[in-house]
Amino acid sequence: MSVSRRRSSITSRAEVPTAGRIVVKVGSSSLTSIGGGIDEDALTRLSYVLAAAKLTGQEIILVSSGAIAAGLAPLGLTRRPKDLASQQAAAGVGQGLLMARYTRAFGEHGIVTGQVLLTADDLIRRTQYQNAHRSLTRLLTLGVLPIVNENDAVATHEIRFGDNDRLASLVAHLAHADLLILLSDVDALYDGPPADGARRIPEVHGPADLEAITIGSTGRAGVGTGGMATKVQAASMAAANGIPAMVTSTDYAAAALGGDPVGTWFHPTGNRHPIRLMWLAHLATIRGRLVLDDGAVKAVRDRRRSLLPAGIVDVSGTFASGDPVELTDRSGEVIARGLVNYDSEELPQMLGRTTFDLGEDLGHDYEREVVHVNDLVLA
Repeated sequence: MSVSRRRSSITSRAEVPTAGRIVVKVGSSSLTSIGGGIDEDALTRLSYVLAAAKLTGQEIILVSSGAIAAGLAPLGLTRRPKDLASQQAAAGVGQGLLMARYTRAFGEHGIVTGQVLLTADDLIRRTQYQNAHRSLTRLLTLGVLPIVNENDAVATHEIRFGDNDRLASLVAHLAHADLLILLSDVDALYDGPPADGARRIPEVHGPADLEAITIGSTGRAGVGTGGMATKVQAASMAAANGIPAMVTSTDYAAAALGGDPVGTWFHPTGNRHPIRLMWLAHLATIRGRLVLDDGAVKAVRDRRRSLLPAGIVDVSGTFASGDPVELTDRSGEVIARGLVNYDSEELPQMLGRTTFDLGEDLGHDYEREVVHVNDLVLA
């Protein structure tokens, strides 16, 4: 077993071979045959490419879809079910089958794999996040190749990532990865349908490069949940948090890891933020809305201050303390998202009042901010 190399930040495709830690995500459409079930040849080829990279000293984390797809045939299903209970059942059957195939494929190269199943709660709640980080880090230091998937067998609609592309972006953040590679059955991002002669977009420097681009959806096998749209969103999420990303196909996986000019490269556009803010900005299901007066809008948006009850003029929605809410101005324009510190039933009696008055009237528990600045992301 090779010793992992020291991690290094990278800024271009050519530097990919020097990356110390890489998160690679592969979608169901790349692992699934048209007839249903896992394509053994495709899985074996991908495992060979990733094993070769790992044996050079790179740390590889694989985020793999395919559990639900692997469970379809044993359950007599021909397509991905639409109802959550059936999806959970297929995942429960398929996850073990998928891991068995990966264990065998990587085992042929002397590589031990470890299964890591995550839900959104594992990445947005501090204690669970720390546990997930420790577990993943320990697997890597032991020379294990972690294989990550959403815990579809128990995840509900309310706590799902929605697709493994966005999960992979969060895992790259969790693991302090140097690079995120998103693999599918399309070799790059194009400025229109590739079949119509569209042009490949080799690099994305920021949101402006993505304007007026037609982006496709779920692949031909009908077993995935994403498509190019979620890959672009996931790559953009990573880039906005300081992690370069690449979108390409499984056929070009070896070339991508070798630093060749394939796929679409997303340049980092920002710095790393706490993962809960990354989730809040891109993935959170908004539970309510707080309407702010002009003074509070300026304090939150322009001066980066916490939101106090004195600046709120209206509340809508049903939410509990810790839930994500939108902050808007009087015209309804969203200025920020935040994690609220009070239940929706508590807030109406607090509107327009100072924290001092609330503390005197209702007790010291009401002297805290409605949304703390550390739990805010601007829109």
